[in-house]
Amino acid sequence: MNNQNVTPDSSLQEEYQLTQRLVELLKQEQAQLIKADIEGLIAVTEEKNRAVARMSELTNGRYRALAAAGFASKEDGMRAWLNTSTPASDASQCWQDLLKLAQSAKTLNNTNGLLINKHLVRNQTALNVLQGTQGGGFYGPNGQSTTKIQARGLVVG
Repeated sequence: MNNQNVTPDSSLQEEYQLTQRLVELLKQEQAQLIKADIEGLIAVTEEKNRAVARMSELTNGRYRALAAAGFASKEDGMRAWLNTSTPASDASQCWQDLLKLAQSAKTLNNTNGLLINKHLVRNQTALNVLQGTQGGGFYGPNGQSTTKIQARGLVVG
């Protein structure tokens, strides 16, 4: 792409489409997390990583274009550019739609993070039981806990 023709709104449509795809992938990820389908989760995660990498490239390009136009390289700079420049006719609406979609993606990602944490806690609890590091787990035939408690020896000198 020729840098002279790059404006802050040049990639908005592609950013929007990628964000839509990311929302779809986050929903798929959530379904895989709920089902605890590791194979499905791996496939979705790989595709999600590719989409996020491309989105980062586009965002960085937009930030460079904003800086070249004399605006801050962040969302506030984009708003200012849209208000003071002559962007494409649908750029303002596309930007607003992109922001709303990004908020949806953020919410889904936070929910997925909670689901992942729930799986981690459950797995850690299971490991603790298997390793005998969690009290009150199993009892032997004599009614005594099979969890071994390690005591430190006392050395008197």
